[in-house]
This record gives sequence, structure tokens and C-alpha cells, in this order.
Amino acid sequence: MFHGSLPALITPFRNGILDEQGFQAFVEWQITEGSHGLVPCGTTGESATLSMEEHMRVVRLCVEATHGRVPVVAGAGSNSTAHAIELAKGAKVAGADAVLVVAPYYNKPSQDGLIAHYTAINDAVDIPIVVYNVPSRTVVDMSVETVGKLSKLANVVGIKDASGDIGRVARHRALCGPKFVLLSGDDPNAVGFNASGGVGCISVTANVAPKLCAQMQDAMAQGAFETARAIDAKLAALHKLMFIEPSPAPAKYGASLLGKCEDGVRLPLLTCTDGAKAQIRSAMTEAGLI
Repeated sequence: MFHGSLPALITPFRNGILDEQGFQAFVEWQITEGSHGLVPCGTTGESATLSMEEHMRVVRLCVEATHGRVPVVAGAGSNSTAHAIELAKGAKVAGADAVLVVAPYYNKPSQDGLIAHYTAINDAVDIPIVVYNVPSRTVVDMSVETVGKLSKLANVVGIKDASGDIGRVARHRALCGPKFVLLSGDDPNAVGFNASGGVGCISVTANVAPKLCAQMQDAMAQGAFETARAIDAKLAALHKLMFIEPSPAPAKYGASLLGKCEDGVRLPLLTCTDGAKAQIRSAMTEAGLI
């Protein structure tokens, strides 16, 4: 069910308030452009600055606009296990197909603590869980052995791996089995990740280049890696520029150039500087997006 290009959706704001109509139009555009799934309320969706009410509203809006055409993997991560359970329960009620649960940040739990965290969520909510390892943000690195243990839980179906270590793909596959969903969390390594045994990418770049990201994933699924590499080369500069300044400001600015949203982000993040804007505009122009 979970494969291909799954955009980590931005959350559009209008004058600092959730732009519900704009968000649903963005979801429709993503599906029309070929995205294989949608991930609302992740880091790129500024989940850290959404209230609980806003968080649940975004998930419901996404599910409503999707109409079952592609799976919705709702962000449900927290550094509090109890809060993560609350978010996962809310996502299930809203109709999400799965939840994306990042490793607890700031607390710095042990590997045993990570297992206890995900076990508690697994036992509390009957919904597919994609665990998310992003040590650059959480400080904690989920070991391959820990992922192997988590894969034995009834509801844990896959991992979004943003460790940057492509060598883990084969090790995850060996420990977790052929049905375990391996998704990259880093656009620049999406091709290499799939070549090593992955099946897709939860993508930031897809916020501004959904069709190209979907076509690249489709090409890899068909074994057409030369085609995939050619598309990736077209997007290479954009992959990097999506993080030239704190995300998701660059993605929101890129989407604003396409008329999809305003470029506003919530404090403590800031909108892109003029220098970053110029580089993003140039890369999007070179990629044929504008």
C-alpha cells in the first residue's frame, strides 16, 4: 500500500491561520500530479507549531480531499508516548490509513526506551505504524537491531529512514523481511535507496515537483534506472535547496511560486531570505517547473 512518492505535505497558512481551502486544493493537485500517497502533519507540515485541534483538522481535511484515491499516512510523533498515542487515535478516527511516528526527540531515550515507546503505541491503537528515524533532528539514532525488533510488532509495517546511511536498507530488509516497507526520508538518496531495496520516498521536494518525483519513482519500480537518474539529475539542485534554510520555508516559497500557497511559516521559523529565494526560483526554472 505504501510506496512511490509520498509528499511530506506543507501546511498552508493565510495570515498565520490554517488555509483549509488552499490545503485541500494542494492535496488535489498532488494526486492529479501522480503522487502515490500523502503525509500530512509531519515536520514539513510544521506539526511542532500546530495545536492539537489544528493537527487533527489537517488530517481530516487530507482524508476528506483524498477520497481514498491514495493512502494517507498521518504524522503522529511526539516526545511524549501518551501524546503520540492520542495523535494516533485521532488519526484513526479521522480515517488515515497509517501513522508516521518519529522517534521521540529531546528526551534521548535508550534503544530499549524506543522499543517500549513504539510497543505502547502499537498496543493502544490498531492502525499501521511507519516508524521514523531522523537522528539529525531527534539526536537519537534508531539502530538496525531495534528496527528489526519493532518489525515484529503487529502494527509496525515499515520505516521512513532519514539516517542518510543507504547501507542500512539491505540490513533492514534482512532483519525485517520482504514485506516490511522501506521508505527513504532523504530526497537526494531516493534513487540509491530504491536500488538497494527501498520502495519509495517520503519527499520534501515533491511539494514543488510532484509529477517529476512520481515519475522518478515509477521509473525505478519498472527497473528503468537510467530514466530515474535523468529525472533525479534535473531535481538535484532543488533537493539541496529545499534545506538551504530551515524547512519548510524553502518548500513553501517554491509552492508559492506555483500559486499553491503563501510562503508564511510559523515562528520560530522565518520565511526565506532574498538570496535563498533567488536560488530556489532559478533551480525551479532550470527544472522546468516555472
